[in-house]
Amino acid sequence: MRNWLAGVALVVMGGAHAAAPDAALLAKAEQHKAPALALLQKLVDIDSGTFSAKGLDAVGAVAAAELTRLGFRVQTFAATPALSNNIVATLDGTGRGRILLVAHMDTVFGDGTAKAHPFRIDGKRAYGPGIMDDKGGIVIGIHALAALREQGFDDFKRITVLLNTNEETGSHGSRALIERVAKEHDVVFNLEPGRPADGLVVSRKGSGDIELAVHGKASHAGVAPKQGVNAALEAAHQLVQLSQLGDEAKQTTVNWTVVQGGERSNVIPDRATAQADVRVMQPEEFDRVERDMRRLAARQLVPEARVEIALKRSFPPMPPSPTTDALARTASAIYAELGRKLTLESSGGAADSSLVFAAGVPTIDGLGIVGGGIHTAEEYAEVDSIAPRIYLLARLIRQFGKDPQLPR
Repeated sequence: MRNWLAGVALVVMGGAHAAAPDAALLAKAEQHKAPALALLQKLVDIDSGTFSAKGLDAVGAVAAAELTRLGFRVQTFAATPALSNNIVATLDGTGRGRILLVAHMDTVFGDGTAKAHPFRIDGKRAYGPGIMDDKGGIVIGIHALAALREQGFDDFKRITVLLNTNEETGSHGSRALIERVAKEHDVVFNLEPGRPADGLVVSRKGSGDIELAVHGKASHAGVAPKQGVNAALEAAHQLVQLSQLGDEAKQTTVNWTVVQGGERSNVIPDRATAQADVRVMQPEEFDRVERDMRRLAARQLVPEARVEIALKRSFPPMPPSPTTDALARTASAIYAELGRKLTLESSGGAADSSLVFAAGVPTIDGLGIVGGGIHTAEEYAEVDSIAPRIYLLARLIRQFGKDPQLPR
């Protein structure tokens, strides 16, 4: 057993003695490290961007085979308008708790990325597209369940695994399914990546987009500029004044990220478009942003231009909550059994846990593999986080399977 396991029978954290770890389960978690890495390599070396039906089908087939081997009944559900099928796998036990694990199969990477940047291990880190977001989460989920099954654990009413195909583009083809399945369970563990500081996510911002379109009139920029209506100029004016929509005190951000206008340097542009990323911590901030957006957009620099603007909401926020805090305390106590401390963090990124939270079901996020470099060519997973994260998730499943009530 690895050195970090030595002497963890009694640990002091925050002035209190942590309980001793479950030695048998800890040994199982360590035994699953190598096969978990092998499964991770298999998944990472498959391109499964949100728009790759072939790759998503392949990842889904691998995950379904693993879950079937563990005794789960696997069903697929269309993710219209997204590609491929969502997977919902269920296993019935003899106890009380109904537990849902959520992860996603899609990545932000296009076809060919896995070949250009295949799975590799360098020192204590493994690299590859989607390795932590969220293929590592799928692997931690499968091997935590495998460890429990090998121990004969059946003290739960139902365990369900939901694998989404389109989380990276807002889960628009899956949110009705996620909300329906979540409401059938007592608690939801989201297998999004663990934070680089070995943490969980206890709150997330909601996400949306502002879409701006300005219509003008084309004319020759040198011969007859005054006969035109400059859409690009009006769009630039709108971007400057709409950049005031954020609210630092309320953690609301509005950032313009895509701007397009004009095709030739000697033609007054008749159309310009722009897109802004919107993040809010409180649900009512979406309404406030939309009201202020329309008020400001009415102030035009080029009055002859026609301005169209809309706020499209994606994930709702997952604000701080006593319910989430209770789950976090339980997870922290379990991790302390290993002599490890969870950081509890807020994220500007959106995820399916926000849909679960909005549906009124207790949830906690970031229970997947620990890593960093998310959404980049250098995305990595900490190899030594595999066994501790398997142990953490398995203990949570076992505890809430036996007793679905949240601790006070």
